[in-house]
Amino acid sequence: MQIQPVVVTPAAVETSFITDEEAGALARATPNLFRAWGLSDTEACTLLGGMSPRTWARWKDGAVGRIDRDLRMRMAHLMGIHKGLRYLFRDPARGYAWIRKANAAFGGQSALDLMLRGEMSDLSTMREWIDAERGAW
Repeated sequence: MQIQPVVVTPAAVETSFITDEEAGALARATPNLFRAWGLSDTEACTLLGGMSPRTWARWKDGAVGRIDRDLRMRMAHLMGIHKGLRYLFRDPARGYAWIRKANAAFGGQSALDLMLRGEMSDLSTMREWIDAERGAW
């Protein structure tokens, strides 16, 4: 029996690149998600990284302009949070309401309170927490 050489294949580099098409879909879905969560315009602008109220008003009317990398990632985290909550709660209304409910795991604050601190890391941490709660790890 002859020994065969092991063929080395490079590891695939995983990127979190969000295409223009995907960003457009996220931008169209975001106002609907925020409406379901019952967010104010001020809260929406904060979650979107300090978006101006005027730009947010245009988004709600369907006029989305350029979407930078930060905004793409913020929306991806928000949709990931939404997806995780849909897995955790059979009744969508319970998941939507959970966002505002005080939670002992968050020191009595709500998930929204934590996300409204405004940092990208706040969104990613919440997404990771929800994923861990639903057993995705």
